[in-house]
Amino acid sequence: MPKNLSLLVLLSCWSLLLGAQGKPLSWFLPKMEYDPAIPTPEQVFGFSIGKWHLTHDQLLHYIREVAAKSDRIRLEEIGRTHEDRPLMVCYISSPSNLSRLEEIRQEHLGLSTITGKKLKPVDLPVVLYQGFTIHGDEASGANAVPAYLYYLCAGRDPQLLEMLENSVILLDPCFNPDGMQRFSAWVNANKSNNLVSDPQNRELNQPWPGGRTNHYWFDLNRDWLPAQQPESKARLRVFQNWKPNVLTDHHEMGPNSTFFFQPGVPERNNPSPLPAIGN
Repeated sequence: MPKNLSLLVLLSCWSLLLGAQGKPLSWFLPKMEYDPAIPTPEQVFGFSIGKWHLTHDQLLHYIREVAAKSDRIRLEEIGRTHEDRPLMVCYISSPSNLSRLEEIRQEHLGLSTITGKKLKPVDLPVVLYQGFTIHGDEASGANAVPAYLYYLCAGRDPQLLEMLENSVILLDPCFNPDGMQRFSAWVNANKSNNLVSDPQNRELNQPWPGGRTNHYWFDLNRDWLPAQQPESKARLRVFQNWKPNVLTDHHEMGPNSTFFFQPGVPERNNPSPLPAIGN
């Protein structure tokens, strides 16, 4: 499979939308054979995805359970938040790629240096950095991670296996653990058994400052360049250590909004990848 097509298949997996009342895993994922040795989210959490908002500790618990069973994932703690919550990155790829992860990183970085090996991009896996929920109350990103992770680590479809062989995914399950924890605590404590969509419902109206920001109320989506907060410093170290081909930053839109995607005005775009994606 061409690598640009592999990347599109990978990105299409992000179409996981959380059902407010909880859905069986089969509702989210493609039909294929899955490794029964890899625990499903429901087996670990005791409830179906979407029934409750995950807390950050629940999210990390599931990730560690999968990592203990799967040879397609490696974990690294890259820092701590102000509230001492772990900042994690999951390296996801084929077992053969993970066994030589540092070699792949060095070769990948060599593509952008004069002294690098005479390698072509097609000779190396695509490096993709995926981050979720930089605003803690845009929770669908981090809450979709368990289903996405299960798909990547348990799926047995040949197309998926080929994609993993041609990709190294740096998955950051939650950019803003402290905000996510604050938001999930509010929503879970105030939601009704009979769900209410009224925007004036107590569940949907957090007290100030809400879960958008980190512990000290910094909007981490405004900290990419200043890099003053520990969450930002940690992820930027990983980014600079890898210089991924693609970074995806998964936010959440409101009920009256469409999905926002802006490739950018032509003058701002790097022209080199455009022929590969058909533009």
